Amino acid sequence: RRVRAVVEACAHRGVRYLTLFAFSTENWKRPPDEVSSLMELFVRYLRSEVDRMNAAAVRLKVIGDTSAFNPLLQRLIAEAQARTQHNQGITLTVAANYGGRWDMLQAARAWQSAHPGRLLDEANEEDLHRYLSTAYAPDPDLLIRTGGEYRISNFMLWQSAYTELYFTNTLWPDFSTEELALALAWYAGRDRRFGASSAIDTRMAAG
Repeated sequence: RRVRAVVEACAHRGVRYLTLFAFSTENWKRPPDEVSSLMELFVRYLRSEVDRMNAAAVRLKVIGDTSAFNPLLQRLIAEAQARTQHNQGITLTVAANYGGRWDMLQAARAWQSAHPGRLLDEANEEDLHRYLSTAYAPDPDLLIRTGGEYRISNFMLWQSAYTELYFTNTLWPDFSTEELALALAWYAGRDRRFGASSAIDTRMAAG
């Protein structure tokens, strides 16, 4: 229910891409019953939400090493992505068995596989970017970290080089659309320079 509300709110506000970190490569270290429960939730979500996604023109993408999941979950992921692939609304990406380090490593391996006989040091940033699991989307503008944690926990390490980081003590199950509005309002006040001087600094230097 929380995912549905946040996706709808983002779509209403014109957000074109939303990524939810559902399960990291490190989460396998959690107790087996907790991991099993998370996998069951994922199965239930895919079974119950695809029709709603299509009705709302949501395109679903799943990134991460899904080969580690059981065959049923892999099939549901593939079917859900296929059924929503032509939708033109918000793109909802679910990061499952995902890690930023894994993403960079698999991108390097994919580039090397596509360019046999060439050395990796011949590749540039743009070359590797094409092989990231998120190559279909722009880099994120805003990262919201819930639960009072002040780290990004191996999430989109490459893609978040110039992402604005917003931290909240609110736990994900309690993260309401009102909380989302606060995060977006905070983001709207940021001066995004991407390494350049701000407009204010430039004017002061010129004066």
